[in-house]
Amino acid sequence: MSELTPAQLDALVSLLDDPDVEVKSHVRDRIISLGAEIIPFLEEKWESSFNPEVQKEIEELVHDLQFSLVKSRLEEWKNTEDRDLLTGLWIVNTYQYPDLDFAKLNAEMHQIYFEVWTSFKNDLQPYDQIRIINNVLFNTLRFSANTKNFHSPGNSMLSTVLDTKRGNPISLCAIYLLVAKKLGLPIYGVNLPNLFVLTYKSADITFYINAFNKGLIFSRQDIFNYLEHLKIEPKDAFFEPCAHLDIILRSLRNLGNAFEKLGEANKVAEVREMMAILENQ
Repeated sequence: MSELTPAQLDALVSLLDDPDVEVKSHVRDRIISLGAEIIPFLEEKWESSFNPEVQKEIEELVHDLQFSLVKSRLEEWKNTEDRDLLTGLWIVNTYQYPDLDFAKLNAEMHQIYFEVWTSFKNDLQPYDQIRIINNVLFNTLRFSANTKNFHSPGNSMLSTVLDTKRGNPISLCAIYLLVAKKLGLPIYGVNLPNLFVLTYKSADITFYINAFNKGLIFSRQDIFNYLEHLKIEPKDAFFEPCAHLDIILRSLRNLGNAFEKLGEANKVAEVREMMAILENQ
């Protein structure tokens, strides 16, 4: 785990309540330098400690180590060629749920895909294919818009959305998109102001899908009307597919807004750090 023996690690942790601020700061830096592998050891120390001061220090250290891990994963993800969407969503998810296993999320998504696939027929027209996906996701599996807690941080956590079957536009679109991709359909995300939607875009046909409204199908003209209603100038980006990076950035922006509404300034600052990693091309 590190070049330190268990006895030396014990000694380090016991110095976390040292009254000398400089000593404490040095100890913190030393523990942080050991990386995420030290987390299980710190958690054991937290459980066996009867000193609330030391426990608080350990909690902060564990959070800092976990957050560093999230940031390094985001950096790695950004530098991968395909920027796999599920992996990106999992990394965002581990900000709130550090122990979440990618394999668990992947298995749950595969189960949803399987439910759709068993009802699916490749030889149907695009509109009929979408009706089948809509029926399974929104009627059989009962996914729906989280209108009661629209600004909850849980809406940006895929594991929470899969558990509660409630999500915001982007999380519901992400689930839809992951299923559609596995089915081999030409479906992509579209970054609209105040709303995230999907587009079915092939050589023959283009239309749009609102997963937040049970997969409602709409047209390019509807987007023009929507923008006009918001008094927003139309831009190409409001009609065209966006990248996986844009989807993850928008998820993070929603998460930051959720924490802002809850008055959690530290978390808002951390989410901005995560966004900066992805924005720094």
